[in-house]
Amino acid sequence: MTTHRTALTSAHITALLFGLTGIFGALIHASASVITLGRAGFAVLALAVYALIQKRPIFRGLNKSVVGIFILSGLLLAAHWVTFFIAIKVGGVAVATLGFASFPAFIALLDIAVFRDRLHFSETVLLSLVTLGLVLVTPSFGLGDQGTVGLLWGLGSGLSFALLAMTNRRAAKGVDAVQVSFWQNVTVACVMVPFAASDLIELRSFDWLNLALLGIFCTGLSQYLFVKSLEGLNARSAGMIISLEPVYAIACAWWLFNEAPSYRMLAGATLIVLAILLSAQVKSPSASTISH
Repeated sequence: MTTHRTALTSAHITALLFGLTGIFGALIHASASVITLGRAGFAVLALAVYALIQKRPIFRGLNKSVVGIFILSGLLLAAHWVTFFIAIKVGGVAVATLGFASFPAFIALLDIAVFRDRLHFSETVLLSLVTLGLVLVTPSFGLGDQGTVGLLWGLGSGLSFALLAMTNRRAAKGVDAVQVSFWQNVTVACVMVPFAASDLIELRSFDWLNLALLGIFCTGLSQYLFVKSLEGLNARSAGMIISLEPVYAIACAWWLFNEAPSYRMLAGATLIVLAILLSAQVKSPSASTISH
């Protein structure tokens, strides 16, 4: 029971921090590649300091199999971040976060397609409501609309995050949470250096500050909490809670950037959040055996 409550708390804090990620992405005047590199770099530093203070194992148990898992999950994480920040730059915070919020539906679909899981009634409701919600959120059905293009990038971000969550759940079981997050961010930083390192010198001091906040709190801390939440929740249950991110993100964007959502967008967001809340009521059959 304690583990389950701790996991729920970790998931809800992660949702808040994930919501702030979009805000920082909009505040930083840089490309998606630069933001991803800076975010990963600061996260690596923060996690390394934490691991040193807490004497957490970063290098313990490394072998070809584990390193391969870290590299694969790091590549998926890099894809998730780049597509997410592109979605923000193109379509805005609200559209990007609502696209990302589709990832629990992607997890359900991938479980069915890859692992032959049965589609339960709650998941049918989830997929139906999320689909309808995304239809309402879509500004238009032509690629000439920036909002629509941003939503598509957001959906790509949701898909890559779903793959990341499933990879961590099924392949990195029993590995220390800090170790997982540290090596994932190392991989992201290494991958992004050739694409963005030369542009870092053009960042202003305000952008560096926001990158540090993004990397330390919205990345290092949020990833660790997400990993910890999967020790008491399965990927679907944690995903339902974390997908409340759009509520925080849209409210903050409305307040800070005057990005007032349309009634149609609010209706779509309501359906997506309703799907999340309804599905979260279903008890996970194997939550205690799932770890990141």
